[in-house]
Amino acid sequence: MNNLFKDVDLVIFDLDGTLYEDTDHFDYYADTLAKELSEETQERFFTDYKEMKKGNHIVSIGKAYDVKNDYVIEVDPFKGHVEKVHQWDGEEVPATEWENIYPSPVSYDFDQLIAIGDGWWLPNVAARHYGISDPQPAYDATKEYMATEHFSLTVIEGLREGLLSLKKKKSVVLLTNSTEDDVERLLHLLQLEGVFHEVITSARKPQYTKQRFEEIIARYNTSPESTLSIGDNYLNEIIPAQTLGMKSIYIDLEEGAMTFGDVKVRSISNLIEQMKEA
Repeated sequence: MNNLFKDVDLVIFDLDGTLYEDTDHFDYYADTLAKELSEETQERFFTDYKEMKKGNHIVSIGKAYDVKNDYVIEVDPFKGHVEKVHQWDGEEVPATEWENIYPSPVSYDFDQLIAIGDGWWLPNVAARHYGISDPQPAYDATKEYMATEHFSLTVIEGLREGLLSLKKKKSVVLLTNSTEDDVERLLHLLQLEGVFHEVITSARKPQYTKQRFEEIIARYNTSPESTLSIGDNYLNEIIPAQTLGMKSIYIDLEEGAMTFGDVKVRSISNLIEQMKEA
């Protein structure tokens, strides 16, 4: 695997789903959402969600979900053109039935047209399909749970040392949608305090990803070609980076079929030795 760290001066990391591998909070989110459903509907919800996690459902990371029409959509990630549309049961919808619905390029609003960029969105989309109009309270409850002593994260062996080694040779920045309080707590749990030159919270990705990247690149007096983005959400961290001409590494915790970025890895742990050798 090509060591992209050697070719850059600036590395921008995501946090959630990137610097830790735990996924139990996704299941907690699903459990919390399901409480709003009837017992019969809960059974169908969990059946679909389990199949999504296995990669056996039409809903998967890398696609989008149209809440109003209950369609699962495949979109060209760079041009934003809709390429295929499926019903929830997997049956393909003829182009004549949807080509006038979607402008080109499509615009995600994360309310009516949802880009399924990472594991948070699988239970969210399943919930929307089964009639939950506002998943936000369940999300907030999950975040509150993650702030309690009952929630723990697995510290990745060697990651702190790898990042500190990288920091000696490159500019290292953390860019995350999480709030400042969440980030401080998570970095403490992960034993990653003090490993970044800069920590930027509440980034509002993907709406402002390109703007944030451009600001960071300018601040560190480098170029897009000399900057590397690492993250688990193709829409938040990978596509904007490639659009700007940056290098990118896509972390796919679920090891799905979708491939984005210059390099795809199963875990950040696969990159630790490269950090040390940069």
